[in-house]
Amino acid sequence: MIEDIELETLINDIYEYYGFDFGSYSRASLKRRVNRLYHLDGFRNFYEFLSKVRNDSDYYKRLIDEITVNVTEMFRDPTFYRIVRTEILPLLATKPFIRLWHAGCSTGEEVYSMAIMLKEAGLLHKSLIYATDINSKVLETAKKGIFPLRMMKEYSENYRDSGGQEDFSSYYIANYGIAKFNDELAQKMVFSQHNLVSDNSFNEFDFILCRNVLIYFDNDLQKRVINLFDASLAVLGFLALGTKETIKYSISTTKYKQLEKEKIWRKVK
Repeated sequence: MIEDIELETLINDIYEYYGFDFGSYSRASLKRRVNRLYHLDGFRNFYEFLSKVRNDSDYYKRLIDEITVNVTEMFRDPTFYRIVRTEILPLLATKPFIRLWHAGCSTGEEVYSMAIMLKEAGLLHKSLIYATDINSKVLETAKKGIFPLRMMKEYSENYRDSGGQEDFSSYYIANYGIAKFNDELAQKMVFSQHNLVSDNSFNEFDFILCRNVLIYFDNDLQKRVINLFDASLAVLGFLALGTKETIKYSISTTKYKQLEKEKIWRKVK
C-alpha cells in the first residue's frame, strides 16, 4: 500500500516532471487508483514505482490513463434520459442549431446514447456533439463506436427504460463479439482531448453534460469546473451533472433553475 506522504510525493513529482496537476483530485479516489496500478504492475517498493514514473514517459502515460478512466454505460440512469427525452429535447428543438458538450465522455457510451435520442427526436441533422476527455486512450475507443456485444442486452433494457421505442439492435451491426454503432451517429460527433483542470472554454453550448466526473475533484476544482461550464453555456441552456454532484456551492443559484428530481439545471440569466 502507498502511504499518504508517498502519494503527495508522487503528485508533486508528476507536476514537476510533466506539468500535470493532480493536486485538486480527491485523495481517496486517487490513492485507490494508484494502489491498484502499483500492485497490478508488481512494484517491490514505492521508489521503484516513482523512478519508473519519472524516467519513463510511456509509463507516465499509462499512469494517467489508469487514473483518469471513468466507468460508464449506455443510457446510464434511464430516468435521467427519460427526462432529457421528454422535457429538454423538445425545448432545444426550437433552435436552428444545437451544440452539446459531453465533458469527461470516457469511452463514449453516453455520447452514442445522446445521438440516438437526438435522432429519434428528429434533431440529429441539426446537432453537433462535442465529446471530450483528458484520457487519449478512451477517446480512441469512443471514436470507433465499438462496444462489447455482451453489454447490448443491458443497454437495450436501459434504452427501453429511458422511453426508447425502436428496435435497439437497429443502431449497430453485431460482429465477432462486438457491436459497431452506425456511422450516421458518429458523423455528428467531434472527439477531442480536453483537461477540465487547466483548459478553458472553447465554444458556447445549449446542453452540457458532465456526469460523475466532479466526484473525483476537491471543492476548489469543482468550483473552477462549474464556472467553466457557466462560461460555456448559452442562456436558457441546460447543465446536467451526476447524482451526487451539485452547482450549489460553486455559483450563484439565482442564475439557474433546477429541474425537479434530477441533477439538471437551466441557465435563466
